[in-house]
Amino acid sequence: MNQAAMTYKKILLAALVGLFVCPVAGAQVVRDSVAELMGIDIIEHLGDSLPLNLSFVDDNGNEVTLSDYFKGDKPVLLTLGYYECPMLCNLVFNGVSEGIKELGWVPGEKYEVVSVSIDPLETFELAADKKANYIKHLEMPEAAAGWHFLVTESENAKTLADAIGFEYYYVEDRDEYAHAAAAYLISPEGVISRYLYGIQYTGINLKLGLLEASEGKIGSTMDKILLYCFRYDPDAKGYVLFAQNAMKVGGVATVFLIALLVGSLYLKERLRAKGKTAAVKNNKTTESYS
Repeated sequence: MNQAAMTYKKILLAALVGLFVCPVAGAQVVRDSVAELMGIDIIEHLGDSLPLNLSFVDDNGNEVTLSDYFKGDKPVLLTLGYYECPMLCNLVFNGVSEGIKELGWVPGEKYEVVSVSIDPLETFELAADKKANYIKHLEMPEAAAGWHFLVTESENAKTLADAIGFEYYYVEDRDEYAHAAAAYLISPEGVISRYLYGIQYTGINLKLGLLEASEGKIGSTMDKILLYCFRYDPDAKGYVLFAQNAMKVGGVATVFLIALLVGSLYLKERLRAKGKTAAVKNNKTTESYS
């Protein structure tokens, strides 16, 4: 596990310890040990393929498979959690929603967003309500075609979570699932491309992650140049300027500007020379008639 993931896990454990120990609105079970929290983790499986044959029910009550959302050149932004989660999942959904608004790309056009419930008791009606809330928050009605809220049985949810490396467990006495917070960027072929940890996903990180997952098949030329200049930094948990490539782009741009300047000066000089030649010819013509 990389340093960023280790640091993230320590922060997560500390937060969950506070959540489990501090009293909250009435009776609260006090836990003297965090041993059970060790079952919460995210183990990166970068480069692995997801089991796209898994079956789900979408927010319209239709039976679908994961492969239905991996078509063409569109990458997928994937989240795992559950819709009646009292806190963390809502923070993840909020972070995704805010990131999408900042990104400005409508889900379904250049990429798909898929949210999967790990709770087998949740229904597609609940998924539909959750979706309606976030589509309204996005203020992008057309995003309804590109952000999918799915439910499934326990085995399928666990299989997908294992493929991602998303470790969670059910806390029976609280009727809750203990889990970590992250979003996952998946290539159009279903290959895990990037993990975005935490509950905030900036527009620039989403854009660069989606460009990376699509291998440059989406986005404008400027977007692709931007991706060339940035690299994902696990310690920073985001994309940072890659100086070497930025200098290369800057060098190419400088050469281009110099060439453009020299070319324009050369063109001006040629036009000036032609003007002088024409003036001399006109003078000679005038003299011959005088």
